[in-house]
Amino acid sequence: MIETIKILTESFGPSGRESKVREILIEMIKDHVDGYEVDKVGNLIAWKGNVGKPVVFVAHMDEIGIVVTNEIRGGFYRIEPVGGVSPYTALNRRYVLEDGTVGVVGMETETVQDAKKNMTNLSFDALYLDTFGKRVDISTFGVYDSYFYQNGDFLVSKAMDDRVSCAVLVEMVRRLKEPKRKFYIAFSIQEEVGLVGSSVLAYPLDVQEAIAIDVTDSADSPKSFKRHPMVIGKGPAIKIKDRYSISDKRIVDKLIKVAEDKGIPYQLEVLTFGGTDAAALMRTREGIPSATVSIPTRYIHTPNEVVGKDDVENTVRLLIEYVRAV
Repeated sequence: MIETIKILTESFGPSGRESKVREILIEMIKDHVDGYEVDKVGNLIAWKGNVGKPVVFVAHMDEIGIVVTNEIRGGFYRIEPVGGVSPYTALNRRYVLEDGTVGVVGMETETVQDAKKNMTNLSFDALYLDTFGKRVDISTFGVYDSYFYQNGDFLVSKAMDDRVSCAVLVEMVRRLKEPKRKFYIAFSIQEEVGLVGSSVLAYPLDVQEAIAIDVTDSADSPKSFKRHPMVIGKGPAIKIKDRYSISDKRIVDKLIKVAEDKGIPYQLEVLTFGGTDAAALMRTREGIPSATVSIPTRYIHTPNEVVGKDDVENTVRLLIEYVRAV
């Protein structure tokens, strides 16, 4: 599974430009599912099994990024964030664009006073992308120029949010040979800009419940969020609530029971910000009972998102046993 995570996280796929990731995912799952399709907006949906009340597991395949808005002069461009990119994180970072161009984000400053003022309240108005003289088209998208790295039990890369969850679903269908219950796996588009793909993907599916797989904050670094109990190394986090949804208690209770029955370590998640595809799935048609299983992650929305190998493995185990148990 490590190689799967590496391939997916190093792939190019900001919101609205997920096609390369989708093609890779199709190759990874096509021999392990009963069928798959790509819907009108670009969500990838696959299914396996043919009995019981179906459940859908959803992970988003897009990542945060930037888009070129206009040219300042030759080789220098204005940029706009795609998803939750902080200007402080973007500054001095290297980006790779969809045409292969590599550039560095810099900050305008003519005096020391300008620098202090900009850094006090930094915005994208003060930033530019330097492509070293290379011309690029307006509307070209880009992502962090980062790579996968393993350090013991820690896995580090851009786009762990949410490609690590995509890898979990890939591994899930590879291991589940003859499921007793029909289930879907879905890879959604444009989650980072407003849960776009998940808002429509479940409309044609006759599913009784939905589980989003995503990352969440890990509060195990110095002076981390005081009200976050989630940490790397204690297993997948079963979400209770976040800013946009409260998980269906029936699904939460079933996930907890499965984990305890099978000896799978888990933790409970109360997130004080953010949201997942579960919020959109709950609002689909007459409503789909939904919950989220999260992988604790340090440094979310940076080029160096960190997850624990055992947490990823135990997330796969939890989802497989959930399908088998229901």
